Amino acid sequence: MNGFFDIPSDLQHSYFGLVGLHLREALLPVLAGLLVALPIAQLCVRFRRLYPPVLGATTVLYAIPSLAFFVVLIDYTGQSETTVMIPLAVYSLVVFVPAIVDGVRSVSQETLDAATAMGLGPVRRYLQVQLPIAVPAIIAGLRVATVSSISLVSVGMLIGNQGGLGNLLYAGMIYHRPRLVWLSVVGTAVLAVLVDAVLVAVRRLLTPWTPRDTGRTRAGGVGLRITRTTTRPKPAAVTLEDAVR
Repeated sequence: MNGFFDIPSDLQHSYFGLVGLHLREALLPVLAGLLVALPIAQLCVRFRRLYPPVLGATTVLYAIPSLAFFVVLIDYTGQSETTVMIPLAVYSLVVFVPAIVDGVRSVSQETLDAATAMGLGPVRRYLQVQLPIAVPAIIAGLRVATVSSISLVSVGMLIGNQGGLGNLLYAGMIYHRPRLVWLSVVGTAVLAVLVDAVLVAVRRLLTPWTPRDTGRTRAGGVGLRITRTTTRPKPAAVTLEDAVR
C-alpha cells in the first residue's frame, strides 16, 4: 500500500497534488460560469424573445470540441490551467442559463406582487426573492455542471500535464501501468460523487422549507409496510418575509 499512490516524477505532482489540481480546474470554471449566467438568465426572463437565441448560442458553444477550444486558446494562454478552464466555463452556460431561467420563472406572480408592495425594486426583488426561491433549480443545474466539469478536466492532459487526475490516465497508457489508469478513473469518479453529495447537503441547508420524503420499508409477516414522513413546505409569505430581512 505504501507504493500504491506513487506516480512518475515527470507529472510534477503527488497523487493528492493532482487531486487538488483537478478540483481547482473543475470548480473554478463552474463558479465563473454561474456568475456569468446569472445576469444573462435575468435578461432572458425579462426579455422573453432573448431566451431562444441565447439558448441556441450556448448550445452551439457546447457542441465545439474541447480540443478545438484548446487549439484556439493555446496561442493566447499557453499550456496553462487557464486554457483548460475557459472551455469548461463556457460549457457550463448551457446548463446554468436554462436552470436559472426555469427557476426564476417558477416564482408566482403573487409573490412578485407582494415583494413589489413591500418596496423592493427589480434588483432587490431578483436577489432577495426570486433567486432564493429558485435555489433548488439552480443547485440541480450546478450538480450537472460540476460533475460534467470534473469529468472533462481530464482532457487537459493533452496540453502539458494540465488534466489533473487525467495526467495519470495518460501516464498509465504511456508506461503500460494499469495501476495509474485505475487511480485516474476511480479517483475522478469518487471526486464527482463526493462533490455532488456536498451540493445536495448545501441545497438542504439553503432550502429548509422544501419537502423531504424519507421512507423506511419493513418486511414482516405476510405484508410490506412503508412509513413516510413529510415536512410541510414553508409558506411563500413567510419565505418572502425572511428574504426581505
